[in-house]
Amino acid sequence: MGSFTHIKGELLTFAHAGSIKIGQYCFIGEDTRIWSAKSILIGDRVLISHNVNIFDNATHPISAKLRHEQFKQIITSGHPKGIDLQEKPIVISDDVLIGCMSIILAGVTIGEGAIVGAGSVVTKDVPPWTIVAGNPARIIREIPEDER
Repeated sequence: MGSFTHIKGELLTFAHAGSIKIGQYCFIGEDTRIWSAKSILIGDRVLISHNVNIFDNATHPISAKLRHEQFKQIITSGHPKGIDLQEKPIVISDDVLIGCMSIILAGVTIGEGAIVGAGSVVTKDVPPWTIVAGNPARIIREIPEDER
């Protein structure tokens, strides 16, 4: 975690793997959850509002049988150390703003200076200096030079 960064939310790495790196001058809001089973890289000067969820994995297997086995293991001996959760790294570049109640899913890169509107579900990469919003998140507009 970089200098002058404030974490009000929850950071969690899974038992079998996971890495969370956060740059300088970042803010992670209340009730935000960042859960990693692979790798989540957050650049400098990133502002993440409250109630945001960022997951670089599916958190549970697709198969009902495997989900049940995972649950049994969690309640009896802790999170499994050998499990496939379809992990894919997330990169959140410098100067990004993520609005409250947004969800960032596995494998996404959010480009420099991008803004994610409140309540968005980000399922694909976000180009630098764009505003995205919606479910799934779509480009609303580019941010011109004079607003950067």
